[in-house]
Amino acid sequence: MKISADAALVPDASFVPTSHRGLTYPFGHVGPEPQQTMQVAEGLHWVRLVVPGPLRHINCWLIDDEDATGPGAALVDTGMNLAPTRDDWKALFRGGALDGVRLTRVIGTHMHPDHIGLAGWMCDHHGCPLEMTRGEWLTARMLAADARDAVPHEMISFWRGAGWDAEAIERGKARGWSGFRRIITPLPLGYRRLVDGQVLMIGGRRWQIVTGNGHSPEHACLLDAERGILISGDQLLPRISSNISLGVTEPEGDPLGDWLDSLAKLKQLPADLTVLPSHGDVFTGLHVRLDALDREHRDRLDELEVFIGEAPRRSVDCFGRLFRRAIGPELLGMATGESLAHLRRLEVEGRAVKDVVDGVWWYRKAG
Repeated sequence: MKISADAALVPDASFVPTSHRGLTYPFGHVGPEPQQTMQVAEGLHWVRLVVPGPLRHINCWLIDDEDATGPGAALVDTGMNLAPTRDDWKALFRGGALDGVRLTRVIGTHMHPDHIGLAGWMCDHHGCPLEMTRGEWLTARMLAADARDAVPHEMISFWRGAGWDAEAIERGKARGWSGFRRIITPLPLGYRRLVDGQVLMIGGRRWQIVTGNGHSPEHACLLDAERGILISGDQLLPRISSNISLGVTEPEGDPLGDWLDSLAKLKQLPADLTVLPSHGDVFTGLHVRLDALDREHRDRLDELEVFIGEAPRRSVDCFGRLFRRAIGPELLGMATGESLAHLRRLEVEGRAVKDVVDGVWWYRKAG
């Protein structure tokens, strides 16, 4: 997960190309219209909200629920704290498809602002609790609390180490810091913790929490095993890989290794699940997709090992081997995080060595 000055605006998608062959789409490539809901299964509805950038939308899910106050709905993810998103929710709850519906809880799959940007706003309006894993909750709270304006020197050193030139560093500094807190509404002071393997009773149905990481610290998926439905959040997307980035807050972590382990964990689930992702269309073909994601990221690692075997390389030198698109200034931060995640994975596997020369990180093939 990338945590930097523009973290709040970074899309969820990776630039690493992956194959989506072999998947089927039960609803075709059609989702709910703006300010409308679409039924996916009994008591389970789909809302699609606009987000800026290449992803264009986020999928949110409403599950019929009931609490001590009476019937309502549990909301999984909320969209960003943007005026058009708030307007869409207002239209749905005031005279629209959700007129008169009360939220019993808000469930955040993870801490990225397109997923919890309006969580505080929703919880406050409906008087309901927020439910997240501890890793996601604490990371969100940490980012929201970091209110400094100037870019920290650790971040500048991180950019320099990755190979950014002086112009790129100045652009990064000009964007300032603490962008995250500006694009989420204040979170509630307390939350309900979600734990891997935990079963939530939502509307009389059993939803099991299945966690993964690499894309974020402790991402929660929700599994209705009885009906064969998996709300996968960003942990599994049908046409793009999730963004896997090494960031300044854990520069010696191994997010790609964590994510590959999470793919293997998800493969223990039944192959015939209907997958409800945060971006893209509802699909089936879980194991096919997991195999493709695993294979193609490992292929990129093999290509990268050959590339750094020709000569030592910086992170920015590796973009052409990892990505199939030009990386301009607006995408430099995310591309850097992804490139570093792959180089770090080669280090962990004993296939690469990092040398530091005048504060710049050069990677060469081990041996």
